[in-house]
Amino acid sequence: MATENTAPIDTVEQRNIATMRRIYGEIFDDGRLELIDELFDPYMVNHTAPEAHRRGTAPIKALVSMLRSAFPDGRTEFEDFAAVGDVVVGRNWYSGTHVGEFMGNAPTGRTFRFRQMHWMRFDSHGRVVEHWGLRDDVTHLQQLGILG
Repeated sequence: MATENTAPIDTVEQRNIATMRRIYGEIFDDGRLELIDELFDPYMVNHTAPEAHRRGTAPIKALVSMLRSAFPDGRTEFEDFAAVGDVVVGRNWYSGTHVGEFMGNAPTGRTFRFRQMHWMRFDSHGRVVEHWGLRDDVTHLQQLGILG
């Protein structure tokens, strides 16, 4: 379950870091899809996704649904953030257990833990307008037994 940071938010950077925490804690970890329309601009661009899935919030909703089905106990543990103006970078671990189909692969029951980094650019209302991400997919797939 996501935890809230109750420290006062005094700057745009602090607001955007708090939003990034909410996105991964409440949406990705807890599956609260209804927050996507609140925290993402409807025309956002996900530069990490394949071209057909880059624009808008529908692909984000589909991604979260797929991850929650494959890894219902998936958790994001941020190590640190850096924020300048409208951009936030977060470095984190993602962990969980493979109990549902993932990328056409049957559940293995294996646990995993791998690194990720996310860059998000926010608009003046505090909504995500752009995302870039790096994931250690090789480690993830090796830990699941999908990649040798």
